[in-house]
Order: sequence, then structure tokens, then C-alpha cells
Amino acid sequence: MFNVRIERECGCFKRSGMPTIKAFDNKDDALVEANDWAEDMNETFCRKHNFSVVEEGNDLIIKMGMN
Repeated sequence: MFNVRIERECGCFKRSGMPTIKAFDNKDDALVEANDWAEDMNETFCRKHNFSVVEEGNDLIIKMGMN
């Protein structure tokens, strides 16, 4: 089992209605979803933060940094 999860929830994320964690049976599907989430958040959120994907064991964490 592989999980995609959000490290920290900014205001834009909370308002988006996106789930904070999602489980997948295989790593490839989880990686595609994590990268899609990060890309979408970077393009549609307010741009105070930037988002990237980091692998930690069976988790793919979407990390938040300051722009």
C-alpha cells in the first residue's frame, strides 16, 4: 500500500476540498497522483507556497515551501 499525503495544509489547500491522504495499491499510480496534485497546487493556488513530492518509505509526501 502506498499513500499520497499532504505535509501541511495551507489556507488554499483547506479551501480546495482536496483529500489530505489517498491510498494506492502500487507505487506508479501513487507517484502519478502525487505529481499531478503538486502540479495542480503550484498552478492554481495563491503562489505564496510551492509544492513538491518527496518519497518517504511507502509514502509520497507533498511538501510545502515558501516562494
